Amino acid sequence: MTLESHEYTLASGLESIAPLVSTAEETPHPITTTIKGTIPTWINGSFLRNGPGKFEFGEDRYTHWFDGMAMMHRFHICEGNVTYSSRFLRSDSYVLNSERNRIVVSEFGTLAMPDPCKNIFARFFSRFTIPKATDNAGVNFVKYKGDYYVSTETNYMRRVDPQSLETKEKVDWSQYVAVNAATAHPHYDRDGATYNMGNSYGTSGFFYNIIRVPPPEENAAKEDSEDLNGAQVICSIQASESRKPSYFHSFVMSENYIVFVEQPIKLDLLKFMLYRIAGKSFHKVMTWDPTYETIFHLVNRHTGKKSEVKYCAAPMFTLHQINAFEDSGFLVMDMCCGDDGEVIADYTLENLRRDTGEEMDKFYNSMCRNLPRRYVLPLSVDEETPLDQNLVTLPNYKATAKKTNPGEVYMTHEELHDDELLQYGGLEFPQINYDQYNGRPYRYFYACGFGHVFGDSLLKMDVHTKELKVWRYPGFFPSEPVFVASPRATEEDDGVVLSVIITPREEKSTFLLVLDAKTFTELGRAEVPVNIPYGTHGVFNGMG
Repeated sequence: MTLESHEYTLASGLESIAPLVSTAEETPHPITTTIKGTIPTWINGSFLRNGPGKFEFGEDRYTHWFDGMAMMHRFHICEGNVTYSSRFLRSDSYVLNSERNRIVVSEFGTLAMPDPCKNIFARFFSRFTIPKATDNAGVNFVKYKGDYYVSTETNYMRRVDPQSLETKEKVDWSQYVAVNAATAHPHYDRDGATYNMGNSYGTSGFFYNIIRVPPPEENAAKEDSEDLNGAQVICSIQASESRKPSYFHSFVMSENYIVFVEQPIKLDLLKFMLYRIAGKSFHKVMTWDPTYETIFHLVNRHTGKKSEVKYCAAPMFTLHQINAFEDSGFLVMDMCCGDDGEVIADYTLENLRRDTGEEMDKFYNSMCRNLPRRYVLPLSVDEETPLDQNLVTLPNYKATAKKTNPGEVYMTHEELHDDELLQYGGLEFPQINYDQYNGRPYRYFYACGFGHVFGDSLLKMDVHTKELKVWRYPGFFPSEPVFVASPRATEEDDGVVLSVIITPREEKSTFLLVLDAKTFTELGRAEVPVNIPYGTHGVFNGMG
């Protein structure tokens, strides 16, 4: 919904969050933390987090939050104690920039300027070379065949050691499958296979490709090297407009289906070719164009066959999926959505470093809020399906789907929240009990509430009742909450929720928060005597 149609209270007196986007120093050797309360002794493993951590080299400054050099964090939890360590990813981008003490590799929102030491002709011609994609993999930790990688949205990932955070080899997706890039949000099935989406373009057009990486082979001798062997494209979906394909950050997966959401955030390929010559950065070639509808492409995950039916909805944008499951011939899809896709370009460091008060208020109040929505897609639509009547016949769903033309279905969503959520500014960074409930009917998800430009509360949503549980304190900025199930869990929310809390009002007082997932009350915290920047995504690597 747009800001006008939901009753948000306008924020005033928002504090500066500049410390959350300031360069930090790495802590390569684990340090002890101060425990307050109790960390359950059954938690055994590492909470791994990723995100931007260095925003300048020499005199050069990055423009956009996404551009900062990837910094990996590890909170190792064992027998009620916690140690902390962090390392910058030694990507080619990081190494080259460090060697020359300036920005020499272009990022999402920052264009590397030609080398001032080159002569004028070399500088001029360097503008006509398309810059190489960055391997600054600062978005997420992902897993393929049992190995950990850090990932961004280019064709490059980096394998990493989840214990030491050591950077290993650079991995190029295009050496394994015909894609130019892949997301940092893969899905995992219960057999150990990993699914992702990438794109490719050539003379026959622009395609969104679904990739499957098989599970690790049993009893195979494990070598200390990348292994994406067996990766294959199981379905290629042609862009509805080849010169203006859609940006995507994630995709939907249930037990039997994958859905690609083609949204009206468009990449102008002509501009993309010219952007280097014009001296423009990548985020300038993305435009929000609500004259386009949102298209849901339905694919059978086992056969790779795409449905002939075109499923559409009003223009919206989504970055993160919550969950999806099948119910009596319908596919129920829950996701965080907004009605204004300009928001990605807004996260410039200049905006994020605005002063406390009027400047920050103005920026925050101009932004679209993201809210959880539910779409219900009818799986069997054919010539016999009647026109112009709601096909969603299940009693407990308010979303609708109508066949408007032969082979076309138009869907409207159900708001997956009550008005109470609006006072927390909507939500983002959703997480569930993934191992047990991804792709299956579920009841709870966890997220950050956005009463500020970055998350300033933790929320637990009951999707059956739309009731919220909230953890929120002034001056505390929590990271994406990650659920960890207790060893003898019998219910969906038996376990804990982990989040890193950044405290811009106080130096070096970051802490790892452990909440009881059921009651959403604090069990304990581990205080870290270092400054940690605000990150993106993370995972829990259980030690069994």
